[in-house]
Order: sequence, then structure tokens, then C-alpha cells
Amino acid sequence: MSGSSDRYKAAGVDLDAADQALSSIEAAVTSTYTPRVLRGLGAFGGLFDASGLPDRPILVASTDGVGTKTRVAARMDPEAHAWRGIGRDLVNHCVNDVLVQGAQPLFFLDYVASAALDPTVIADLVSGVASACREAGIPLLGGETAEMPGVYSPGEVDVVGTLVGAVGADALLDGSSIREGDVVLGLASHGLQTNGFSLARSVLEDRYDEALSDGRTVAAHLLAEHRSFLPVVTPLLEAGLLHGMAHVTGGGMPGNLPRVLPEGLGVAVDGAWPEPEVFSVIREAGGVTEEEMRRVFNLGIGFLLIVAEEDEAKVTALASEPVYRVGRVQRGHGVTWV
Repeated sequence: MSGSSDRYKAAGVDLDAADQALSSIEAAVTSTYTPRVLRGLGAFGGLFDASGLPDRPILVASTDGVGTKTRVAARMDPEAHAWRGIGRDLVNHCVNDVLVQGAQPLFFLDYVASAALDPTVIADLVSGVASACREAGIPLLGGETAEMPGVYSPGEVDVVGTLVGAVGADALLDGSSIREGDVVLGLASHGLQTNGFSLARSVLEDRYDEALSDGRTVAAHLLAEHRSFLPVVTPLLEAGLLHGMAHVTGGGMPGNLPRVLPEGLGVAVDGAWPEPEVFSVIREAGGVTEEEMRRVFNLGIGFLLIVAEEDEAKVTALASEPVYRVGRVQRGHGVTWV
């Protein structure tokens, strides 16, 4: 047995490191369990009690990653716990994706792969996943840690998350209630979230340690957390004030708003909101045109709410944070800047 294990290790897979990684995440994973979890860590498949879902439940599922934000995290000192932030990003991204259709999250699964498992990285990453799951009130029901030398380069880490949520058929937001004249409101992103990092890294990679005006480094701004918009949006859903929503991910507003708009409608963007400084640094350092910035980045707005104009004041009053007027739904197609 020892000889076989040594041969496997020589081929690039360390079973002892894998066991150490799994042992280090057990407490974090089980800390997310709710009474709905019947079997979790160690089972071939996680078991989740689905009783008590809304009437005529519709399941909404999302799978996503964090792009090359992982390469920024890999450059950081382990004491900075950048991987913990990556784990939180992974969950929050998927939460926002199902939230767009009015769904509340049910459970999450993760996948972590690298050329060689680093138990410290795995523990940090999964602790971040677990903390975001706890905040969303959902279990980390299962996952996979894969060691694949020859597929991934040394030092590279790939992370993917899958989230399943549910919404009652009568509460589903599919964009069909959006009308001409509705207003588009935005919630702040606080940074890049998890998109546009290939461009950002290409122009800022030598400037990670440079301090911006708030004293935080470029790297810290790039690693700013991908927010979960669940806490601020849930009361608005419960009040029935939303006609549609969009999560501003890869493609920016032009790539994401049309995904929820009915045929024949577009959005004129004519509002103003605070833009995080990191975007102007990218724009200037890379000589990036405004059109490309809009197509690649969120530019400070991470989530969009589409509401009837007469309900705008109610939304602003009920929201637990500032809401910015971004634009208006109009006849046409796509997104135009006024």
C-alpha cells in the first residue's frame, strides 16, 4: 500500500495532503448545516429535505466561478487571507444570480481544483465559502477537491460553485411585467466583483502594491468582495415592488440588462452614481475606451432593480442602503448611454 501511495505521489497526487485538506474543512462545512441537511460531508451525495417550499415551487440553479481573480489572490501573502475572500465571492455571485428571478437560496456546492492541493489554501477558501453560506442561511451541502497535475499549472487554483434556490411560480420574476417608463435603480458594487480581471490584471499587475487615495493598495481594491445583494433585495421582493432585476457581471450593463427585458424594450442610462477609484486607474493605465469599460466592468453598480416610476420612492425608503437612479426603460433595444 505504501509503495502504491508513493507512486501516486510521484505522479503528482498527494493523498496525505488531500486527507489533511478534507480534515481542515470539516468544521467549516458542518457549521453551515441547517435542520434540512440529512446527509452532508462524507456522503456520495448530499441529502436535503425539500419540504416546506413555496406553492408550485420552481427551482432556480446557477453555476459560476470567480474568473482570474484567483490569480490576484495567489499573489497575496497567506496572512492576508485572500482565499477566504475568494470563497465568499463564489457564494455571493451565485446567490445574486438566482435572486434576479426572485428565488431564495436553498443550498450550495463547491469545486476546488489545482495541480497540487495546498491544505492551507483549501482551508481558507472553504472557510470563506462557509461564512457566506451561513450569512445566506444555507448549507454547504457538498463539493469536490480535485488534484490534477498536468491539467493545472503549479500554483493555479480553480474554483466553481453551484447554488440551487426556489421561488413560487406566482412570485417568479421573468421580466414580463417590465413596462416602458419603468425606472432602473442601482445598488453599489464596491469594486470589480468577479468580472473583468483578465483586462484589469493586464494593465495593473505591476502596480498591486501601489496605494490609491484611500490608502488601500491596488490589490486590495481588486480583491474587494463580490457583494451579496440578498439582504437589501429580500424586503423589496416581499413588498412586491420589483418588476425585474439584473446582476451586473461579465458584459457590464450592456451585456446583462437585455437578458431581463421583454422584446422591443431597451434602457437609456442617464443617471449618476459613485464610481470606485480602481476603475479610473484601469481606464487610465490601459488607455481603455469608455465603450470598452462599460462592456467589461460594472463601473460601480453591481445589481439593478427595475420598478414602476410611482414605486421608486417606496423602494428608496425601504432599501437598507443608497439606491441610485441609473436610467429608464424605453422603446428600443439594448442599452444606450444618454
